[in-house]
Amino acid sequence: MKKVKDYMSSPIYVIERNEPVQRARNLMFKYSIGRLPVLDNGKLVGIVTKHDITNRLNQAAPEWRRRPIDKVPIQVVMTEGPITIFPDATMAQAAELMIENDISGIPVERNGEIVGMVTSRDMIVFFSEQEVKAKVGDLMCKDVLTVHRHHTIAHVLDEMNLQGSGRALVYEDNMTPVGIVTRSSLTFSELMGPKDEMETKNIKMTRKESTAGRKQYRYVKQVPLVAEDIMTSPIITIGAEARATEAARTLADKHIIGMPVAEGNDIVGYFSADEVIAEIARLG
Repeated sequence: MKKVKDYMSSPIYVIERNEPVQRARNLMFKYSIGRLPVLDNGKLVGIVTKHDITNRLNQAAPEWRRRPIDKVPIQVVMTEGPITIFPDATMAQAAELMIENDISGIPVERNGEIVGMVTSRDMIVFFSEQEVKAKVGDLMCKDVLTVHRHHTIAHVLDEMNLQGSGRALVYEDNMTPVGIVTRSSLTFSELMGPKDEMETKNIKMTRKESTAGRKQYRYVKQVPLVAEDIMTSPIITIGAEARATEAARTLADKHIIGMPVAEGNDIVGYFSADEVIAEIARLG
């Protein structure tokens, strides 16, 4: 039976607890990674994710919130005492740990040394190789958060937090789905400001000088970013009748962790790493 060591990423990037948040952010962008183990003189003391960097800076004490991220040490936003797993553990054991601790990645430790990282993406690859007869419709989440393409990013984030969702489907006025926004793109988009504040955009508008419209002048209005500014489009969908393992292979091939489930023109659910991990844990 294949183990965690057969699917984990190794070697991995790490960061020291006193290094700045900016270095963690740069590593994540450059190497397309979602989390970093945090070390103190070679010993694992924490873990930091994309989500942590934004949410915890916003919640931090005022003296930290006012500093640029090249001056804030990673220890301010990291999670201390992270869960770890051994290389010879089964993928089902890793899945159970992820569910119990509501996490999507676990450092892999051997004799006190971090030797890899197993993540939800690795779970997807593992699941795609299994002999499982379940269909997408059997496993999908049926509750899908929806937002309008002109909803502000702040509104979308509030709705995600309220409903405990990691993604939102973006709709047009005529209720046609046009894109998807994930928590990762919301909290760690390149559209975020240098201090991870919600960015704005400038739009040019034209105003008539008088009702007769003889003269016109242009002015610039500053508005918040909205869902369509950071959504992923076009949407990749899967049918409810497709085999779940085939859907997992599509996720792995396209380097995504979830996609809407479509029946005709309707979105009826969402199939993601969350459902995959739950099924791996159930199958044991």
